[in-house]
Amino acid sequence: MIDATLLPLQRRLLDGMARRLAAQGITADQITIAGFALGALALPALALGQYGWALLLIALNRLMDGLDGAVARLTTPTDRGAFLDIALDFVFYALVPLGFALADPDRNALPAAFLIAAFVGTGSSFLAFAATAARLGLTSDAYPSKGIYYLGGLTEGFETIGLFVAICLFPAMFPVLAYLFACACAVTTLTRWMQGWVALSPESKDR
Repeated sequence: MIDATLLPLQRRLLDGMARRLAAQGITADQITIAGFALGALALPALALGQYGWALLLIALNRLMDGLDGAVARLTTPTDRGAFLDIALDFVFYALVPLGFALADPDRNALPAAFLIAAFVGTGSSFLAFAATAARLGLTSDAYPSKGIYYLGGLTEGFETIGLFVAICLFPAMFPVLAYLFACACAVTTLTRWMQGWVALSPESKDR
């Protein structure tokens, strides 16, 4: 919901680090893959109940997710990099609720399933619109530096990471927070369906 507002601040904060990494010859793709590997380690940490370590790994993943784009803009952004970034992001998002399900299946498995299903809704609506927008040559004014068309909503990156921080700090609250966020994701999915229905209608393309 507020990703577009936070992007300028994020770029300012990461610019110096990104310049140092680019100067050392570290590529955006390398940062993307390393960030995903760190984020994936949150799965066993969560499954073992090591919520502090999981939170650290999630934070590192998100830091590197910002850095890869910053480095790409300083060097040469590629379609492969944009694809890799978004594809690994969606897998990472699903690993976090899976980790909570493994930690306590009796309490967490069903809310984790609801949350992952909600992520499928937000992710599929996001990617379906982006694929069609690319074919039509549409661009997003709110996110001009993104590698693909970025369709916003009630639950975007900032809100999702806020959820991950909250459930790591208060793991006993996972079921309640997962159900609440799944409902918010359902709103995002519905609004994206509506946006896509209107923006991609024959009448809209004729104007």
